[in-house]
Amino acid sequence: MTCGAAYAVVEATWAVTGTAVPFTPHIRYSPAVQLILAGLAVAAGVACRATGRQLGRPGRTAVGGALVLTVPVFAMGATSLPAYVVTLAAGSGLESATGLAHVLLSTALTAALALVALSYRRRLTGRCPRCGQQHAGGHDGPLVHPGATTASRRTRRLAYLLMCGLLPWAGVKTVWTLGGDALGITAEKWRESNSGGSEVAKALAEVGIDVTVLAAGLGFFLLAGLMYPWGQVFPRWTLFLSGRRVPRLLPLVPAWLTALGLSVYGVFLIVYAPLAALGMLPAPRLDTDLGATLSGTLWLAAFGGTAFGGLGFALLTAARSYAARTRPVCATATPPEARPPDTR
Repeated sequence: MTCGAAYAVVEATWAVTGTAVPFTPHIRYSPAVQLILAGLAVAAGVACRATGRQLGRPGRTAVGGALVLTVPVFAMGATSLPAYVVTLAAGSGLESATGLAHVLLSTALTAALALVALSYRRRLTGRCPRCGQQHAGGHDGPLVHPGATTASRRTRRLAYLLMCGLLPWAGVKTVWTLGGDALGITAEKWRESNSGGSEVAKALAEVGIDVTVLAAGLGFFLLAGLMYPWGQVFPRWTLFLSGRRVPRLLPLVPAWLTALGLSVYGVFLIVYAPLAALGMLPAPRLDTDLGATLSGTLWLAAFGGTAFGGLGFALLTAARSYAARTRPVCATATPPEARPPDTR
């Protein structure tokens, strides 16, 4: 598999040359870990090649185990993608080129492995590896796409409820950008701490818009596209694309990848904040330049958890509905009109 081979070569090269690849801003991958990741990528590539062959029970177990093991490992390497996107979109520069390259490689490999694993699981259960339906005939014929639909009321209500988790975080950031004080931090101190930011971020702050709040707005735009028909057929304002079908993976891949990182990070913050307040976990390091207090820092962490986690789980909810509503079927299978309507 090309993705696995490319990932393995790059990671092995970095390990041998001692190239620094950050795992977090303060922790780097060790050469030993990079070589382990390269080995896992090779194993994943071999497993992907084996999915197209007739295997006995031991072979199927080995292939399935390899995919189950490697997908979460590489998915963890892709969780920093939203942070890099926000930083670049704000014009704040690139902290680590190798870090971004590692995240992009992990993202591409995770997406490829997930698609292979899904196709393999369908094949093992006697379904079409392309459309997931049981039908006679080949699997290489034309696909029939269902018409554009709106997500169910239950899905929309749940997604909007989860999005409400953004309100405390966005409110605090907006108060600071408008010159107010919140959580023991003054607007003046907050602006001083962000004085090294990009001109774009400064310009947005001047009109009361924090760059992270703007990024959340883009997340909401993606969420809406997943729930309404204009996310399946390009609307009129897209000019030359108007009326064309939206490629199914165009909104799904960024939704899944963004939701993965946001939901994991959000849950961590939601769990960490109360435990740190009770003294069961180490307290966070306080930013003395901001004059931050322990209680204010923990409240901000909790607000960040509800914001990131809420947006992440909202995207997962909408993406699940979108994937079900837009799933094409082979022309030899039951036409979409004859299938029961999706209620997700």
